[in-house]
Amino acid sequence: MITMGIDPGYERLGLAVIETSAGKKDELLYSVCLITSKTLPFYERLKSLADGVEKVLAKYQPDTLAIEELFFSGNQKTAMKVSEVRGMIIYLAVRVGIKIINLTPLQVKMSITGFGRASKSQVETMIGKLIQIPAGKHYDDEYDAIAIALAGAVHARHELIHTHARQ
Repeated sequence: MITMGIDPGYERLGLAVIETSAGKKDELLYSVCLITSKTLPFYERLKSLADGVEKVLAKYQPDTLAIEELFFSGNQKTAMKVSEVRGMIIYLAVRVGIKIINLTPLQVKMSITGFGRASKSQVETMIGKLIQIPAGKHYDDEYDAIAIALAGAVHARHELIHTHARQ
C-alpha cells in the first residue's frame, strides 16, 4: 500500500510518500518540502503547489492521501489560505480516485508515539525508528509529512482490518 502524507501550507508544504507491506518495515519512497516565494501572488503560489502535488500523485499513484486537519488559534488570514491549499490538495486526490484520511495533530502523535501530547522531538525520534530517512537537511514540514503518512498508513490498515472483520 502506498500512502502520501501532506502537511498543508502555502509557504512550505511538506509531502511524503511511503510504502507499507506485510512483514516488511515501511519504506520512505519520497519526501520533500515544497517552498513558494513570498513575492508571488497567492494564486501563483497555489498553482505551483498544485503542480508539485500532481507530479507526485502521477509518479507514485498512492492508494491513500493522509492530510492533516487545520488547527489554528491565531491568524485567520493564514488559516484561510492554508484551508484553500488543503482544499486544492483534497480535490486533486479525489479527482484521481485516492482515498482521503483526515488526521488531527493529536491523532498523528498518538499513532507515531502512543502519546497524543508528544513533543516535536519525541515524534522525530520515533519517526527515525519507524522508517529510514536519508541523511541531509530536512524541514520540519517534511518530517511532519512523513509522520502524517505513517499515521495515515496505520489508519488505513486499521480500516482494512475492520472492513474484513465485518464481511
